[in-house]
Amino acid sequence: MDLERTPVVILKDHEAVAKVVAQRIAEVIRRRRGDGKRAVLGLATGSTPVGVYRELIRMNREEGLDFSDVLTFNLDEYYPMKPDSIHSYHRFMWENFFDHVHVNRENVHVPRGDLPRDQVLEHCRRYEEDIRSAGGIDFQILGVGRSGHIGFNEPGSGKDSRTRPIYLDTITRKDAAGDFFGEENVPAEAITMGVATILEAREIALIATGEHKAMVIRRAVEGPIHPDVAATFLQEHANATIYLDPSASGELTRVKTPWMVGAVDWTPKREMEAVLWLSAQVKKPILHLPSDDYRDHHLSSLIALHGSAEPVNGAIFNRLISKVRGRSKLPRDKRVIVFSPHPDDDVISMGGILRKLHENANRMTVGYQTSGNIAVFDHEVRRYLDFIRRADAVMGVCTDEVEGASRRIEQAMASKKPGDIDIPEVQELKRVIRETEAVSGIETVGMGASQARFLNLPFYQTGKVKKDPITDADVSITLALLQEIRPEIVFVAGDLSDPHGTHRMCLEAVMRALDGYAGPSPEVWLYQGAWQEWPVGEADVLVPMSEDELRQKKMAIFKHQSQKDRAPFPGPDEREFWQRVEDRNRGTAAMLAGLGLPAYYAMEAYVVQRDGKRIVNPPVPTSALGAGDARSGRGQG
Repeated sequence: MDLERTPVVILKDHEAVAKVVAQRIAEVIRRRRGDGKRAVLGLATGSTPVGVYRELIRMNREEGLDFSDVLTFNLDEYYPMKPDSIHSYHRFMWENFFDHVHVNRENVHVPRGDLPRDQVLEHCRRYEEDIRSAGGIDFQILGVGRSGHIGFNEPGSGKDSRTRPIYLDTITRKDAAGDFFGEENVPAEAITMGVATILEAREIALIATGEHKAMVIRRAVEGPIHPDVAATFLQEHANATIYLDPSASGELTRVKTPWMVGAVDWTPKREMEAVLWLSAQVKKPILHLPSDDYRDHHLSSLIALHGSAEPVNGAIFNRLISKVRGRSKLPRDKRVIVFSPHPDDDVISMGGILRKLHENANRMTVGYQTSGNIAVFDHEVRRYLDFIRRADAVMGVCTDEVEGASRRIEQAMASKKPGDIDIPEVQELKRVIRETEAVSGIETVGMGASQARFLNLPFYQTGKVKKDPITDADVSITLALLQEIRPEIVFVAGDLSDPHGTHRMCLEAVMRALDGYAGPSPEVWLYQGAWQEWPVGEADVLVPMSEDELRQKKMAIFKHQSQKDRAPFPGPDEREFWQRVEDRNRGTAAMLAGLGLPAYYAMEAYVVQRDGKRIVNPPVPTSALGAGDARSGRGQG
């Protein structure tokens, strides 16, 4: 039984997706040129297609892929929007693609967001006419929004819609808030190709990566066609393909519950997923699941493999118990580096285990990979400037110089438009604010300022949401810390749902540095938490926390005052980070209790790798083979 109504290709990671789609575009360009015609490309903006553009740039530079005669039509543009604005899709395309492949400027078409309102409808009509005059679009790239939009075809867009002005959905504006430094700065309108225009393309590639796209992908692929989810219209296209990384495919039935659609190759991982799913479906602890429950939920083949429910239940229960590690079963006296993409990711995602590892006499170093300075509101800088003035008045030093510098900085912030890059002094002040918060955060879990290293990786130092690619400079800084500390364990953010990709890029920097590291390969523990948590079945280590330990973790998060109350980049979840943490950590513990394990108060989850491979059951330190943690739910320290 195939529930997928649009062809789906799942590739190993976002880079593989980019290469496959770029290669297909290159084939279209060469084929059309071989036929004596010009290729016509429909292009998209946003973080999703950037990898495709980078690969096409490489192919232009290294393989001679020629774009001089290629016609391009972009999907959309905000309205109103000047083409030279930092937020303009016109500017985005030139900075990320056109300037690097020597396109003919006359061949580039992007909807204009700078026209008077009374000229917009005529502009849209001409845009459609230009596409038809070009012979139609040969290859259309699409992303997909959380609302299911393609282009800016928001919920309610009809199949027959054409290029037009449109009001943006609330979800779309919330998701764009980070780019505009506040939802209030996001334009309420846009100009977009219509669904009918998109569907007339001869070939369509929709690209999605990251866990945060998984639910809308399932709706687009397996759900009924409906105007509320414009991506579902692709089901009717004869040559549309959806390209996903594993994270974005996670909610598809064939990935999440393959036993619902056909025969299954029963690996230990699949068995774990199936039993946890069944337990949730019937709301019974694992050890209470009878064979009939398996048979009634398409899992007869699993019972046939083991003979009855009992051996399956027992094996999965024991595997879950073995994942639980209180402090006595965690590493001791090791050299440990914690890589934190932003200055608060360490305490948000692993504030519980940080304290436990420190108390276990591990030699801990936290490497803060970026300054996080763009995520500081201007009012925070003003507050600190006021503090400096008042403090100087008390101490009686450098008052005139401080006052003059403070006025210059305040004037620069007052004249800045939303999204403008801060002057260097403001960027540095915001960096210092986040560094002092980071030190205060780790002091809350018992560590000291000497254990914090601020790497300030160059890729982040653009002063804007868009970052530069990871380069050898970023890798060298990371490698230098590895060579200095020579860690036996490395913690890295494995959370790929960061909406701006900083976590993904920081992970790349660490993995490339580890590839070049000459010392013994450390264990790599991947954490999540800022955006979501590892599922119980996927985690290798589950670290319990008591009520007091969770409270201490939240106190560490509170030290990041610039991110408190209202974070500049909250992502799709508008709650404060401490609220998300409490919900997820307690939710993980509650899930285990529902499965029949001890009722811990809260839990963090980790995936463990060695030499780039998963360790299904990481070894317990020999000095800690005691009992107690799993039996009683106590001893969580």
